[in-house]
Amino acid sequence: MPLFPIFLKLTGRPCIVIGAGNLAESKIESMQAANARVTVIAPAASGRIVAMAESGEITWHQREYVTGDLAGQFLVIAATDNPGVNRAVFAEAEAADILINAVDDPPFCGFYFPSVVRRGDLQIAISTAGASPALAQRLRKEINALLPLDTGDWLTELGNLRREVLQMEPLNEARKELLHRLASREVCGYDGCPSRTLAREHARINPLPATDSELKP
Repeated sequence: MPLFPIFLKLTGRPCIVIGAGNLAESKIESMQAANARVTVIAPAASGRIVAMAESGEITWHQREYVTGDLAGQFLVIAATDNPGVNRAVFAEAEAADILINAVDDPPFCGFYFPSVVRRGDLQIAISTAGASPALAQRLRKEINALLPLDTGDWLTELGNLRREVLQMEPLNEARKELLHRLASREVCGYDGCPSRTLAREHARINPLPATDSELKP
């Protein structure tokens, strides 16, 4: 089945995890990193998840899952060691049109967690549509080894410079070409950075049109 690749904004959205063992930990942490509001339902939890609950990072209801627990949720993860429970969670989520992932059970997933390489705001996600998580993990390690550790810092500076260019130049093909050129150059934060000098010279040649107020004497 073809998959639609997407990056979701989870900030402030209610997300629920059924299960609180080792399978659930990485999923909870990834949703926390995206600033989701995470609720966990499980009769017992790993030490890490207990600590997150005690610190107020997540909400933990120490009990078994019951039908109706998914009401009002945006996204759900079924991560118990009981296939029957996971599939009951899947059935409720599907009936309510809630995004659902049953960990390590591809037929009962509405989406998959990819293997991800991260450098700051840069994320490279790899999916095999559940066919071979091992291959996705191997590719992640290979890509991770290729990317410089400071790629995230470089991306931050590139983003800052892009915003400067957008403020200085009109929307046209010349600006588009400049942004592509900058994405292949070294970008740094100091004022005399060669890429910033290039951007300013480009803006001098391609200035923004004057506003009405600037034309008035």
